[in-house]
Amino acid sequence: MTAPAPTSRSRWIQEWDPEDETFWNATGEKIARRNLAFSVLSEHIGFSIWTMWSVLVLFMGPEYGLTPADKFLLTSMVTLVGAVVRVPYTFAVALFGGRNWTIISAGLLLIPTGAAFAVMKPGTSFGTFLLVGLLAGIGGGNFASSMTNINAFFPLKKKGWALGLNAGGGNIGVPVIQLVALAIIGASGGPRVLLGIYIPLILVAAALAALFMDNLATVKNDTGAALDAARDAHTWIMSFLYVGTFGSFIGYAFAFGQVLQVQFGRTPLQAAYLTFIGPLLGSLIRPVGGWLADRYGGARITLWNYVGMAAATGLLIVASIEGSLPLFVTVFVVLFVLSGLGNGSTYKMIPGIFQAKALAKGLTGEAAVAYGRRLSGASMGLIGAVGALGGVGINLAFRQSYLSYGSGTGAFVAFLAFYGLCFAVTWAVYLRRPAAAERSTAASEAKAQLSYAEV
Repeated sequence: MTAPAPTSRSRWIQEWDPEDETFWNATGEKIARRNLAFSVLSEHIGFSIWTMWSVLVLFMGPEYGLTPADKFLLTSMVTLVGAVVRVPYTFAVALFGGRNWTIISAGLLLIPTGAAFAVMKPGTSFGTFLLVGLLAGIGGGNFASSMTNINAFFPLKKKGWALGLNAGGGNIGVPVIQLVALAIIGASGGPRVLLGIYIPLILVAAALAALFMDNLATVKNDTGAALDAARDAHTWIMSFLYVGTFGSFIGYAFAFGQVLQVQFGRTPLQAAYLTFIGPLLGSLIRPVGGWLADRYGGARITLWNYVGMAAATGLLIVASIEGSLPLFVTVFVVLFVLSGLGNGSTYKMIPGIFQAKALAKGLTGEAAVAYGRRLSGASMGLIGAVGALGGVGINLAFRQSYLSYGSGTGAFVAFLAFYGLCFAVTWAVYLRRPAAAERSTAASEAKAQLSYAEV
């Protein structure tokens, strides 16, 4: 099978079968990698715009009249909008085409960036900052549409690597905007300089998507798939697990700088020197999490990753109580790395789970592949949206902890308990072998159980 070259006018590919090795080696891989590269760029800019308020609040000194609680509330609401818009962004790919929606979604980033540029000055009311901050949430939607699009381009055996690279390249938009902010603060520049840098970058991302990306006609707008995914228990189980990984990553990315300022008395410049390290390493390691999941099974990697996250959180509690900044920063960076690793392994589990369900239903060949691709693509938007809500919870937990106790220790205790629950769910659903299954000699049951353990 060979797919016809997309036309220069519409760039629609009518036939696409990445599971066909002959097609993949001859034509598919080159096209898929090209779309992946420019998808990463657009998603990268989207993440930067979504998380720009984690940086802007560092510029907002006493002259802005905002309390630490105000700032945590502001970043929480930005995270909330970014989570909610992931659902419609997921289905926009099938409605408009992956290339077309990448152009549109990149262009939409001009709205929050331009609005922030207009109001970012002392004397602006908190309500105005909150409203403009909510607009930045649309940058969080780019992740969902990008992941849904790239999921359709790659064969199952390469999805972990491809989705990890796509998401990691997007996630790295968080430390990049923090590094740019560090340079601007160090040069005594203001927040409008930061915003002015990103406006032309948005235009470049949209233009490159228009020139080099493709639409897949095989990705149809399937409302039934969305409903089927919403009815499937695994969609919500994986959403819960993704709260623990991506929710941690994005929540800590928004909160880390503020915690350093409020609890450890760091200046904006001192905080900026430290905040980018964790998100940078967490983003870079996400493809490694996908690769490890491809090799050893996403459920196993996710399970032990939660052990590491719980251990790191326990050390953060000690560092918070003792007021040890070196230990606090070091362990927080480790926690970022583990959240990134878990992001890659959990997202790799999604297509594997639905492929396993297809085989358990007795489907084979192309029918099994089509079933798995249909439901995994539809579920990714829901899982990404719910997972991002974890970032809202983290910022609200920090806000309440500082209001109640004057430190972040109470929030870390809650996070520790949550990671323990995530470990238990991962083991119970995907790795535990029930006694009844062990006694059963039915090959189909054994195969289904083995498949879930290997996802």
